Amino acid sequence: MKKTIYTILVLALFTFVNAFGQRPVIELTFTATYGGQFVEPDSINIQNMTQGGDTTLFAPNSVLVLDYVTGIGENTQIGTNRFSVSQNFPNPFDGQTSVTLYVPEKELIKISVSDLIGREVANFADILDAGSHSFTFYAGNEKYYLLTAICSNISQSIKMMNFGNGGHQIKLDYQGKAESADFKSQKAVSIFGYALGDHLRFIGYFEMPAGTGSDVLEDTPQTSKTYEFKILEGIPCPGTPNVTYEGQTYKTVQIGDQCWFKENLNVGKLVDGSENQTNNGEIEKYCYNNQEDSCNIYGGMYQWNELMDYSTTPGAKGICPDGWHLPTDGEVCTLAMYVDPTVNCGLVGYTGTDGSGKMKSNGTVEEGTGLWFDPNTGATNESGFTVLPGGVRWSDGTFLYLGQVGGLQTSSQKYSSTSWFWGLNNISAALVRDNYDKSLGESARCIKD
Repeated sequence: MKKTIYTILVLALFTFVNAFGQRPVIELTFTATYGGQFVEPDSINIQNMTQGGDTTLFAPNSVLVLDYVTGIGENTQIGTNRFSVSQNFPNPFDGQTSVTLYVPEKELIKISVSDLIGREVANFADILDAGSHSFTFYAGNEKYYLLTAICSNISQSIKMMNFGNGGHQIKLDYQGKAESADFKSQKAVSIFGYALGDHLRFIGYFEMPAGTGSDVLEDTPQTSKTYEFKILEGIPCPGTPNVTYEGQTYKTVQIGDQCWFKENLNVGKLVDGSENQTNNGEIEKYCYNNQEDSCNIYGGMYQWNELMDYSTTPGAKGICPDGWHLPTDGEVCTLAMYVDPTVNCGLVGYTGTDGSGKMKSNGTVEEGTGLWFDPNTGATNESGFTVLPGGVRWSDGTFLYLGQVGGLQTSSQKYSSTSWFWGLNNISAALVRDNYDKSLGESARCIKD
């Protein structure tokens, strides 16, 4: 794959050269794989979690060169009185996105949005007061757009990536002047503050036939290195691409208006499958066949009372981290109907046509491409929810159905001894809604408050 190098100029208070007269640089190279094959990311968003600010590489750019100065800390006061356009957020976006301009003094501002063949699709022209100003762009069916803003003969442009399908009028709406602005909204898009020791987040996006895929990595680079995104379907939740909880980092996925864990919970102390989990002030979990390695792949399995932290309130936090809770049957219904509009949430048993297929991870054990046994009917993982077949811990303490069954517990009871559960299996593309005994040990995920 041909590499295109994209250099980010880093703000510095002093000029620094080493003993050989060379600039100190770190070169970060990005690659990606999907289904075991190398692919080229469509875009890579780099966020500085220490100083704030971000920048985006677009294909074919695959290398970030950081020109740093050792010991330089935050530079939040630099660039605050120059005209600047922030990178749109989120980016990529689904149909609409926000853009912020910083205007140093009252001036006529002209904005033009065009597609990649140069056709103007939206524009704006007005005199704006000094300060930060917010706009919302509504896209059509094009994948890429170029926004150019002009102030006093100074022109700045950003490239925006849309993975939605349009469905509404293309327009650029002025949202008004912000009361205050942070460093991120005031910086010029060509500037990315960085110093050795800064913690960076990298989000890679790749457009696939079934939808947009992504992966999230974090690191504190000290030397040049190469990062590999392992692309899976789905996009991370804006502003919360991952969550660190009890020593483990969980990726997230945005589906409609909901933000979910993209992985099953794996928290707590391993207890033997022959024992019931108990209310002893310590989170307990089962792992398939009592093997911790199984939890590292499929997540833990929990009896309903343990999962709920011995509450019976629908939507309880349970054993989820702060700011998250266990989904109700209604919230899983919302997810299911977004993925498959034919789902009937009032049914017990199979419902809908292809919701399970759109939520299951791809591939099969037999082909060496996945974790589900053949035939893994209808699996596309179009939603990015990425359900894995972790099996069930049965009431008698035995473990069953690894590779065949996966699912999602809810915080909603049907009877005092049963709770609602949404299941997926390897022989159907449809979802299963049923109520199971609370003594079973099953997988679970958290949804954002």
